[in-house]
Amino acid sequence: MTEIIDIAPGSEILETSLGVLHEVFGYDDFRGPQADIVSHVGGGGDALVLMPTGGGKSLCYQVPAIVRERAGRGLTVVVSPLIALMHDQVGALLEAGVAAAFLNSSLSLEDAQQVEKQMLRGELTLLYAAPERLTTPRFLALLDSLQERGRLSLFAIDEAHCVSQWGHDFRPEYRALAVLHERYAGVPRVALTATADDLTRADIVERLRLQDARTFISSFDRPNIRYQLVEKKDASTQLQRFIRDEHMGADGHDAGIVYCQSRRRVEEVATLLCEAGFNALPYHAGLDAAVRQHHQDRFLREEGLIMVATIAFGMGIDKPDVRFVAHLDMPKNIEGYYQETGRAGRDGEPATAWMAYGLQDVVNQRRMIDESPAADEFKQVLRGKLDALLTLAEASDCRRVRLLKYFGENSQPCGNCDNCLTPPEMHDATEAARKLLSCIYRVQQASGTAFGAGHIMDILRGKATDKVKQYGHEKLSTFGIGADLSETQWRALLRQLIAREAVEVHDAPYNTLHLAGAARDILKGQSLVQLRALADKAGGSARSGRQRAARATAKDDGVPLSLSERECLEALKAWRAGVAREHNLPAFVIFHDATLRAIASRKPERLADLDGIAGIGQKKREAYGAEVVRVVSAFV
Repeated sequence: MTEIIDIAPGSEILETSLGVLHEVFGYDDFRGPQADIVSHVGGGGDALVLMPTGGGKSLCYQVPAIVRERAGRGLTVVVSPLIALMHDQVGALLEAGVAAAFLNSSLSLEDAQQVEKQMLRGELTLLYAAPERLTTPRFLALLDSLQERGRLSLFAIDEAHCVSQWGHDFRPEYRALAVLHERYAGVPRVALTATADDLTRADIVERLRLQDARTFISSFDRPNIRYQLVEKKDASTQLQRFIRDEHMGADGHDAGIVYCQSRRRVEEVATLLCEAGFNALPYHAGLDAAVRQHHQDRFLREEGLIMVATIAFGMGIDKPDVRFVAHLDMPKNIEGYYQETGRAGRDGEPATAWMAYGLQDVVNQRRMIDESPAADEFKQVLRGKLDALLTLAEASDCRRVRLLKYFGENSQPCGNCDNCLTPPEMHDATEAARKLLSCIYRVQQASGTAFGAGHIMDILRGKATDKVKQYGHEKLSTFGIGADLSETQWRALLRQLIAREAVEVHDAPYNTLHLAGAARDILKGQSLVQLRALADKAGGSARSGRQRAARATAKDDGVPLSLSERECLEALKAWRAGVAREHNLPAFVIFHDATLRAIASRKPERLADLDGIAGIGQKKREAYGAEVVRVVSAFV
């Protein structure tokens, strides 16, 4: 249950935090629950923050860190799992005039020692470190020294779901972070994550000793993301058509991420996309570390690049203009799906979450669960999470309503997902389901053994293959009784029966099908089965194309930029690219696209004209204001 925090409008902490927000980050107001969170954490309270990707989690600890440091409280330590994320966040803070640094394996011994000296001298406001480093005796000794002098202000634990065995990205090293409560009980802690169901939240609280912390839960809704799930036929071809139809323009294709389950598949898809004329790169744990880093740097710094990756890629990627995330294989659970799709549209502008899924995805995920060495209780939880995702994929109603319901949030149909835009036709498939279940039963009775999906469907459709003849299955009463449905339709029905626990898939020896508990009611006609008419829907590609063209050349109020303003915007982007290369940072760290569009619209002639443009804090105005005015002057 979320605790409601009442903050008086005249609160000194809130007023100070608003001042920092404007001066340092260039924004006039907090969004959603940010004001409550920064006031609570800035005042020394513990907190668990659940906020969707792109919702502004970083400000929830960065602003309190600055406020508390200015009040003489000292250093904020940020626990972060990824080197790339540390680098970009520290770079962004330095650009904004905040004293920040990181300690990780990318530093030389000399550089690391220099950061430690800055830390002890009180020259830093924020220090980023990985959980493995934070719990070493050397680092704890440094923290002890700061604590003794009253210079240890706050701990921020980012990606806190990593501490939970129920989360989608469990990392054992996060468990050791309980030492922060045991060793530094008086130092406030804030744990942050974008994705956690009730089970994961409870585990975070227990593992990090946050029983007395206040919980802040933002809406999980990302209204700018269109959810689009299609029946997998030829996934690579479907992916290319999706990108061309919805994310291509005269200037090339949008930036996107394509997730695949295996390293080999990543390499294959990246190669296919490049051969088809797309700008794509592979990323997986099997690549050399230097190659992975180079590919990630290119993705962050270049426009219109597609990263084809395993789930090893993505956590902490701050790139705001990822316009699509595509899954060529079904993830393990809704938490993972939500976290990965949330990497699209961090800037709040239209984006797409596209997934192609099929029966084999379900079989593969079930097999991985069954073959894992985990306890039966744990496996049962994982099966339940997979079933929830399969139910979302097979749903005929609003995707967003079902997705938010999983996280305990009620909502109304969004009008923006594939099912809302093109409602699927449904038909009663109860009789077909009874035929399929009967066929599985009779085959096993006749042969004394079970068979896989392909063989069962050959029998149903009346295909007298060599294998069917070998076992005499053409003589069964179920032979040919399903000739009126295609194999694709039978597979869709089988997925639903697996989701409803009417059919089980056993991995030994050949993914064989077996009747399960819910089959009885269907066979008796006591349970109805509805099947959606299958279609590989475009999901409104023309509309998406118009959105793509419009968003790059529109002001915040939706009014299109004039020709002169568009030319000014292109000049500003070219200038920003040069600055970013010089500073070895992604372009969005210098200024976001929305800030550049606002500049192009206003066309400032003096430094004072930059006041009120979101994203331009005091330090950035001092560093870049004159250059911005110079670039714009050619279009005034």
